[in-house]
Amino acid sequence: MHLLNFSHPLTAKQLDQLAALAGAPPQAVTAVKVHFDLNGDFVAQTRALVDALGVAPDQWQSTPWLIVPPSLNFITAVLLAELHGRIGHFPAVLRLRPIVGALVTEYEVAEIVNLEEVRRAARAGR
Repeated sequence: MHLLNFSHPLTAKQLDQLAALAGAPPQAVTAVKVHFDLNGDFVAQTRALVDALGVAPDQWQSTPWLIVPPSLNFITAVLLAELHGRIGHFPAVLRLRPIVGALVTEYEVAEIVNLEEVRRAARAGR
């Protein structure tokens, strides 16, 4: 799988947790800096952000993708729609959660959510 990280950098510990959860480490990790003009068009900015990754159309459709979404929910919504159009289905997303009882705020890998499976289950009425 190829990890596209649209959020804060992942630590070595988080990458180890991801590898344990997925059964293998990501083949590649791409850190994507997300800085949007909040007064601008989010669709155009998202399209430009994804275009700048330089991924060929056949690679979008033949590579398993795991996404760490950006923090701003509106950007995430548009990003998932854009990726769905390029990939042909929803990607999986990595969810992090705060570590309970940590002295300083620290995050751990919580789960991988396969959004395409969520969609299928919803269409099946589950």
